[in-house]
Amino acid sequence: MTDSPKTTVPGAATGAARPAFGANRGAAAGRGGRPGQGGNRGGDARGKGGARGGRRDDREPREFEQKILELARVTRVTKGGKRMRFRASLVIGDRRGRVGFGVAKGADVAMAVEKAFRQAKKNMVTVPLVKETIPHEIQRKFAAAIVLLKPAPQGTGLKCGGPARMVLELAGVPNAVSKLMGSSNKINNAKATFLALVALRKPEAAPVITA
Repeated sequence: MTDSPKTTVPGAATGAARPAFGANRGAAAGRGGRPGQGGNRGGDARGKGGARGGRRDDREPREFEQKILELARVTRVTKGGKRMRFRASLVIGDRRGRVGFGVAKGADVAMAVEKAFRQAKKNMVTVPLVKETIPHEIQRKFAAAIVLLKPAPQGTGLKCGGPARMVLELAGVPNAVSKLMGSSNKINNAKATFLALVALRKPEAAPVITA
């Protein structure tokens, strides 16, 4: 009696190396495989090391720094009902002597802020500085708001409060003293501060007398 031939199964013999489960699954599928199953997801284009993970922010920094002075929700009553919008008061500056102020309304906060930024860029003011402070004392009034600005020696800092401090900080004035009188309205105080900055004049140099 002759024995029937035995069927040989690949990898069934002792010593034959069977491929690890999932080792080449990711390579065959082209998706990098799953973590822990032998795949290398980090090399995939969609992984953390791919194009999306290594994206750079190529946007240029803004020329002016901006701060929101006041953000309010306003309502206008019409025949068809109430119409709600947002009003943004924005102060911008480069901290090198230029500062601007804008007030605008929009259907949402982002639109109001963007419109106020564009308006502030159109209303830029250049602040003259003498020995790291304003040239002279000045007082200006807008509506019921009265603002008094005074120069200060080096090392004093800004002894100001409210909108006047925000405006002087973004203008880059290192030393000054201010006093707000007459009204607590932020917009009116900011406009009075800008009127005072516009009226500042640098002292003229004394003429040189030659013999």
